[in-house]
Amino acid sequence: MELNTHFDQLLDFPCVFAFKVMGVSGPELMGEVLTVIQKNAPGDYAPTVKPSSKGTYQALSVPVTVTSKEQIEAIYNELNNLESVRYIL
Repeated sequence: MELNTHFDQLLDFPCVFAFKVMGVSGPELMGEVLTVIQKNAPGDYAPTVKPSSKGTYQALSVPVTVTSKEQIEAIYNELNNLESVRYIL
Protein backbone atom coordinates (compact mmCIF):
# COMPACT_ATOMS: atom_id res chain seq x y z
CA MET A 1 0.00 0.00 0.00
CA GLU A 2 1.45 3.33 -1.04
CA LEU A 3 0.96 6.21 1.35
CA ASN A 4 0.62 9.78 0.20
CA THR A 5 1.41 11.72 3.36
CA HIS A 6 2.49 15.30 3.90
CA PHE A 7 5.16 14.61 6.51
CA ASP A 8 7.71 16.45 4.37
CA GLN A 9 5.60 19.61 4.66
CA LEU A 10 4.89 19.24 8.37
CA LEU A 11 8.26 18.14 9.76
CA ASP A 12 11.83 19.38 9.55
CA PHE A 13 14.15 16.40 9.05
CA PRO A 14 15.93 14.87 10.86
CA CYS A 15 13.54 14.81 13.80
CA VAL A 16 12.24 12.51 16.51
CA PHE A 17 8.95 10.88 15.52
CA ALA A 18 6.99 8.71 17.96
CA PHE A 19 5.47 5.60 16.42
CA LYS A 20 2.48 4.47 18.48
CA VAL A 21 1.45 0.88 17.90
CA MET A 22 -1.43 -1.05 19.44
CA GLY A 23 -1.44 -4.81 19.16
CA VAL A 24 -2.22 -8.15 20.71
CA SER A 25 -0.52 -8.52 24.08
CA GLY A 26 2.45 -10.84 24.11
CA PRO A 27 6.23 -10.90 23.96
CA GLU A 28 6.31 -11.15 20.16
CA LEU A 29 4.65 -7.75 19.64
CA MET A 30 7.54 -5.68 20.96
CA GLY A 31 10.12 -7.86 19.22
CA GLU A 32 8.38 -7.62 15.85
CA VAL A 33 7.87 -3.86 16.12
CA LEU A 34 11.49 -3.23 17.12
CA THR A 35 12.75 -5.49 14.31
CA VAL A 36 10.87 -3.39 11.73
CA ILE A 37 12.12 -0.13 13.23
CA GLN A 38 15.72 -1.39 13.51
CA LYS A 39 15.64 -2.45 9.85
CA ASN A 40 14.62 1.04 8.72
CA ALA A 41 16.32 3.19 11.37
CA PRO A 42 19.07 1.35 13.27
CA GLY A 43 19.60 2.54 16.83
CA ASP A 44 18.92 1.89 20.50
CA TYR A 45 15.26 2.19 21.41
CA ALA A 46 13.44 2.25 24.72
CA PRO A 47 9.74 1.82 23.96
CA THR A 48 7.13 2.54 26.58
CA VAL A 49 4.51 -0.15 27.04
CA LYS A 50 1.00 0.23 28.42
CA PRO A 51 -1.24 -2.82 28.75
CA SER A 52 -4.98 -2.53 28.23
CA SER A 53 -7.24 -2.78 31.27
CA LYS A 54 -8.01 -6.44 30.55
CA GLY A 55 -4.45 -7.23 29.41
CA THR A 56 -5.57 -8.32 25.94
CA TYR A 57 -3.71 -5.56 24.11
CA GLN A 58 -0.58 -3.47 24.53
CA ALA A 59 0.20 0.05 23.38
CA LEU A 60 3.83 0.71 22.43
CA SER A 61 5.30 4.14 21.91
CA VAL A 62 8.70 4.20 20.23
CA PRO A 63 10.48 7.52 19.59
CA VAL A 64 12.62 7.21 16.44
CA THR A 65 14.95 9.73 14.80
CA VAL A 66 13.76 9.81 11.21
CA THR A 67 15.42 11.45 8.22
CA SER A 68 12.69 11.53 5.56
CA LYS A 69 9.03 11.16 4.70
CA GLU A 70 9.87 7.96 2.81
CA GLN A 71 11.46 6.45 5.92
CA ILE A 72 8.32 7.13 8.00
CA GLU A 73 6.10 5.66 5.29
CA ALA A 74 8.28 2.54 4.98
CA ILE A 75 8.06 1.92 8.72
CA TYR A 76 4.27 2.44 8.70
CA ASN A 77 3.85 0.02 5.79
CA GLU A 78 5.96 -2.71 7.40
CA LEU A 79 4.28 -2.31 10.79
CA ASN A 80 0.90 -2.55 9.08
CA ASN A 81 1.87 -5.97 7.67
CA LEU A 82 2.55 -7.47 11.13
CA GLU A 83 -0.18 -9.87 12.19
CA SER A 84 -0.04 -8.92 15.88
CA VAL A 85 -0.50 -5.18 15.14
CA ARG A 86 -4.05 -3.79 15.23
CA TYR A 87 -3.56 0.00 14.98
CA ILE A 88 -0.73 2.39 14.18
CA LEU A 89 -0.94 6.08 15.10
